[in-house]
Amino acid sequence: MPFTPFRMTLMAVALALAGCASQPGASQAPAAAAPATAAAPAPAPTAQAGKPNVVVLATGGTIAGAGASAVNSATYTAAKVPVDKLLAGLPELSNIANVSGEQVFQIASESFTNKELLTLARRVNELAKQPGVDGIVVTHGTDTLEETAYFLNLVVPTDKPIVVVGSMRPGTAISADGALNLLGAVATAASKDSAGKGVLVSMNDNIDSARDVAKLTNIKTNAFASQWGPLGMVVEGKTYWFRAPVKRHTRGSEFNIEQITDLPAVDIVYGYGNVPATAIDALGKAGVKAIVHAGTGNGSVADRIVPKLNELRQKGVIVVRSSRVPAGFVLRNAEQPDDKYDWVVAHDLNPQKARLLAAVALTKTQDTKQLQRIFWEY
Repeated sequence: MPFTPFRMTLMAVALALAGCASQPGASQAPAAAAPATAAAPAPAPTAQAGKPNVVVLATGGTIAGAGASAVNSATYTAAKVPVDKLLAGLPELSNIANVSGEQVFQIASESFTNKELLTLARRVNELAKQPGVDGIVVTHGTDTLEETAYFLNLVVPTDKPIVVVGSMRPGTAISADGALNLLGAVATAASKDSAGKGVLVSMNDNIDSARDVAKLTNIKTNAFASQWGPLGMVVEGKTYWFRAPVKRHTRGSEFNIEQITDLPAVDIVYGYGNVPATAIDALGKAGVKAIVHAGTGNGSVADRIVPKLNELRQKGVIVVRSSRVPAGFVLRNAEQPDDKYDWVVAHDLNPQKARLLAAVALTKTQDTKQLQRIFWEY
């Protein structure tokens, strides 16, 4: 398939930055972790009356990455292309909306911390309250994209479309996916039909709920999927919808970023054959407020681990039983007597999303009955 003009433009922009990218054979290097606090919003093109106004918040990641050559699709440096050049490489965006850009961070997403999550959520919330903003797109590295999207889904109280997007290949690669993904994300954020559906993830033509979607492969462009299926698709700049989320989110959430100043320490321990209690003991000494146990199968917990978790529970640490299995869900009082132990089950949330929900929920309550209600509803 021949390159379209906007793909050629984006590749030219990215190739111009390839000189500071990783060399062939090098591993993916982390980008600077400091937020781009001094960066001004990228200037918007002349606004066109009647078109929606979409703000693109850039945080770095592969979609802003550059490799040493066009054949480097997996070896590259993330977070190299600034948002103004990213948007300039897609002039077709102006056919969809009045698009402006703002560089919030310029980092690889594996380096995201709670600090970045809170900063980004506050900025998204500020923009969502502005009457002149109709939709928001967040460009993000794919490694923790699902986590950031789910966090925004929990704490930003708006019906306006918020769409998180990334790419699996840098813009310098042959068949790079970032340009089309970004075009689809802007189209989704600009669509009135996207309103009220919670935070969305637009990748590889699919539109998924931020709650459900996960990164399931680390090479292919169809990396993101949900066991419950996508909500819809975006094709040639138009959205098509087939279902809507039923779990609480955004406007219907009881959580609000304006009321959250910090997130309590919640960490994950992984279950596997011959697992020792080393991680649990260390986290207990570190003073965590909750532990998410990523168990085998239906959230199973090894016999030698159960007493350790119960010991921490008696000291006030919340125990959330989840599963390392990517599909299905954890049944309460199956495998383990959750009522007896006063544990919480994560339902169908994967461990990383269970960590976020537990942290957000603990800003409101430590009552396990209320925490379990929250895990059922969100």
